[in-house]
Amino acid sequence: MTTSPPLTVRRARAEEWRETRALRLAALLDPAAPVAFLETHEVAEAKPDVFWEHRARTAATSDAVAAFVAVDDAGRWVATTTGLVEEPGATEVLGGPVEQRQVHLVGVFVRPEFRGAGLLGRLFDGAQEWARAQGVERARLCVHVDNPRAQAAYRKLGFTPSGVRFTLDQGEELEMVRAL
Repeated sequence: MTTSPPLTVRRARAEEWRETRALRLAALLDPAAPVAFLETHEVAEAKPDVFWEHRARTAATSDAVAAFVAVDDAGRWVATTTGLVEEPGATEVLGGPVEQRQVHLVGVFVRPEFRGAGLLGRLFDGAQEWARAQGVERARLCVHVDNPRAQAAYRKLGFTPSGVRFTLDQGEELEMVRAL
């Protein structure tokens, strides 16, 4: 890891759709992207500006979804995660039933040069604080079985396997959970 300037972790803003797009495209070029994300760089890159504008606005203003970013002093986005509040009785984003109110952490990405310094924990703290303010008591995330680096990082932050496993086009995933 290189020495970096101080970082601010905060909720993304509605007008930051260009930054939202740029960091998502960077994430989709990461070597782990094929097992970490449910879309390809090519698909994301082809989406029109209006898609990114809507995505940024929703993630900045909704009570059901919030994007958190780490930003350096120069304004460069270096990490992100998004929290999706899932309600009991609904169908969760991957198609299964939601049994309890929870926040699903998705879109997790930290630029390689910023990994290993606790930034992921700071991002998750922001998302989980927001979720607690929404009355949520549990966080969950899904991770590919062939992504041991991510699994180790999540375990370090107190996430444990729930026992739920499922298969997507990218292969087998496991759910990890943590009380808030």
